[in-house]
Amino acid sequence: MKSAVETLNPTRVRLTVEVPFEELKDSLDAAYKKINQQVTVKGFRKGKIPARVIDQRFGRGAVLEEAVNDALPKFYTEAVNEAELNVLGQPEVDITELKDGETLNFTAEVDVRPTIEIPDYSGIEVEVDAVEVSDEDVEKAVSDLRERFASTSPVERAAQDADVVTIDLEAKVDGEVLEDGVASGVSYTIGSGELLDGIDEAVKGLEAGGEATFTSELKGGSAAGKEAEVTVKVTQVAARELPELDDEFAQLASEFDTLDELKADSRKRLENMKQYDQATQAQERVLEKLLELVEVPVPEKLLEDEINTRKHNLEHHQLGQMGLDLAKYLEIQGKTEEEFDAETKEAAVKGIKTQFVLDELVNKEKLNVNQEELTEHLMRRAASSGMSPDQFAQAVVEGGQVPMLVGEVARGKALAVVVEAATVKDTNGEIVDLDDEEDETAETVEATDAEAEDEPEA
Repeated sequence: MKSAVETLNPTRVRLTVEVPFEELKDSLDAAYKKINQQVTVKGFRKGKIPARVIDQRFGRGAVLEEAVNDALPKFYTEAVNEAELNVLGQPEVDITELKDGETLNFTAEVDVRPTIEIPDYSGIEVEVDAVEVSDEDVEKAVSDLRERFASTSPVERAAQDADVVTIDLEAKVDGEVLEDGVASGVSYTIGSGELLDGIDEAVKGLEAGGEATFTSELKGGSAAGKEAEVTVKVTQVAARELPELDDEFAQLASEFDTLDELKADSRKRLENMKQYDQATQAQERVLEKLLELVEVPVPEKLLEDEINTRKHNLEHHQLGQMGLDLAKYLEIQGKTEEEFDAETKEAAVKGIKTQFVLDELVNKEKLNVNQEELTEHLMRRAASSGMSPDQFAQAVVEGGQVPMLVGEVARGKALAVVVEAATVKDTNGEIVDLDDEEDETAETVEATDAEAEDEPEA
């Protein structure tokens, strides 16, 4: 086999491959064997039909077609390896010549990773928010915790702000009650904004047994986006009672004995969270600076596929779970379709460039991923996906996604190298040493995730 490479542009090449016919022998044998198992010829046992009979009955062309389909991937891969190409996606193959007994010639156009020169990045400087926790921040954190320990008790009076009401709902569109528009015994906190627009005004002032009707646009269900006439009946009004902010509350809500200890711990947690935000901010801003320094051509087909993937995931997964379509989503966001397309393209370009640059850094800095790092990353990914580590690991292995996870870890290490070399200052002009915050930041992430799981909105 002979092959040659022609560079069409910085991200696309054309391979020209010439294959002597004798190198097709294995594929021809496999083609005859496959056809033997699929056809029946009178006078011959299945699988024992001579090649000359297959040629006569079904045509030599059918055999050649089967053999070429079997052989092309192998010869294409050999040509790619011989040229040491880093290909992206599937090739566009064109058979230019096929002469029985003589030769097979074909071309394959395919996207390739561009050659990237990583410049000196040690001079990168970025500014991040300072880690500052005010007394007001601490008081709000304690107040939020206090809200979580509020109790409710029924009252015989009209409902008012912050009360918890138990309600029955019935929604009609064009005078017809929707099949999924009836609900009973719904618990709702007035002012939370968790249900329909207009419901707060409808239930405020009603006592148990009271009823009101209002008009609202449905947010989900079979009639999402339509105006509905909603009847709400209050079956119970309950007042929320907050515990006193004292040492007894600290003992109830935490492992601390005094309110002062609880506040000190809240301050430390807030500092850790802000340090985590600061580290994330540093990574994002250093990456932006790095991308500005590097010229990265983006393959058109890869960009097209990435844009389509992002749109598909948004429409069929994220919006689908919320009962929205793209048009309604854009209306809520106040964006035109053109603006949405432009933003999606910009994000796709940045994502591709980021991967190319960080992968090149992995090679340049000779970064490796060990088993411990991969396991830690897998555990974090499993937690964010809502799966157990064993379930997530099994899904990754069965889906052949282990190399993808290894790449994610390696790119994270590459970005860490650049951040370490950069100068990071906070808004007070102080140098930020992210290494000193690393362990505390990891603990903060775990603590924040654990707290979020207890929050109703999460």
